[in-house]
Amino acid sequence: MLDFSSLLLAAALSGICLSITMFAIWFAAPRASFVLTVGCGILVLVVHVILFWRYTKEPDPLLCQVALALLSLGFLVICLSAMQYLGVPDYRRAILPTLAAMTICAAVTSLGLDGVGFIVTYVTVTVLLSAIGTMFWLNGSHDRKILLVVSFLGGTCAVSFALCAVVLVAKGQWTLGAAPDNWAERLNSVVAVACMTGLGALTLSLHHLQAQIELKAETMTDPLTGLMNRRGLMSLHGERAFGPFMAVVMFDLDHFKKTNDIYGHPVGDQVLCRFAAVIRKYARTGVDAFRLGGEEFAIVISRVTEERAYELASKIGVAFGTEIVATSHGPLRSTVSGGIGFGGANGNSLGEVLAEADAALYAAKRAGRNCVVSHKRMGKAEPIKPALRSA
Repeated sequence: MLDFSSLLLAAALSGICLSITMFAIWFAAPRASFVLTVGCGILVLVVHVILFWRYTKEPDPLLCQVALALLSLGFLVICLSAMQYLGVPDYRRAILPTLAAMTICAAVTSLGLDGVGFIVTYVTVTVLLSAIGTMFWLNGSHDRKILLVVSFLGGTCAVSFALCAVVLVAKGQWTLGAAPDNWAERLNSVVAVACMTGLGALTLSLHHLQAQIELKAETMTDPLTGLMNRRGLMSLHGERAFGPFMAVVMFDLDHFKKTNDIYGHPVGDQVLCRFAAVIRKYARTGVDAFRLGGEEFAIVISRVTEERAYELASKIGVAFGTEIVATSHGPLRSTVSGGIGFGGANGNSLGEVLAEADAALYAAKRAGRNCVVSHKRMGKAEPIKPALRSA
């Protein structure tokens, strides 16, 4: 049977292998910053284990303080890596309480209450691991199976550290003079090795998952404007049934070919980006924006009436008409035409609604451009409203 020292050395060896693996992954994919953070956290824990092993052989108050500080610091860094991966803002929520706990631990240990220092550190680590498990449980939205396993490992490891603190409190061991050695400590060593090994494997899975998500996002994003492209439109709405309160508005920049011919493609790119910025400004919940290609754009609007869709499209056109792009030939102001298609009571397909919007768009161009036409109004005798006249 392995003794306590052997368990500590096994934990250190496992941690070294994991940290090397994490650094290798990050070196191959530098954008995966959370992997680098995980590697740094594990490396800090490896140093802690080595110093703690040394402390078990030759107890020294200063060595005890450093080892306990590294234990809290290592799990703090791993907690920060979880926040990086999940996009949780405000790292101070984890850093400041941990630093406060480390300060308290150092203070009580320097007074000879090293048992209290161990308890404070174990409680700190328990809270950090519980926070990791909770964050993955609540904020994970990509692959629930992987994230739930991470939550389970974090919770299990947290329980093992909590048991170490409970045993010290139950025995009233406020002053130790040496490293604690009891059943909870041995159990914690085994659990920590198992959880760290599992964490390493899951970090690889999370890295691959993130890479797949980023690749999918890149294939669905227009690199010039940052809007979603036609592939993104099909991915989000291709299988959707469009009801009567859903609309698609197609936009086409007026005389854009002439803009490129006279002012050059760099200026044309600026115009496209300006229009994309206008769409973002007026976007709200239930509005998805896309660049379909060239000078063609579209927005999909949910929970909207015909009047509201017409109003929103008109506002976008008016706002774009006020945008001015500086050129070598003087200021350039452009306009846009729009066509609106609607879903039906029986649920129309995306292709059907796009066809309506496209027909309405061509009607707007035949009417002189710089206006919005609703497909529902095309058959009426009333004249098309010039909603987008530029100043």
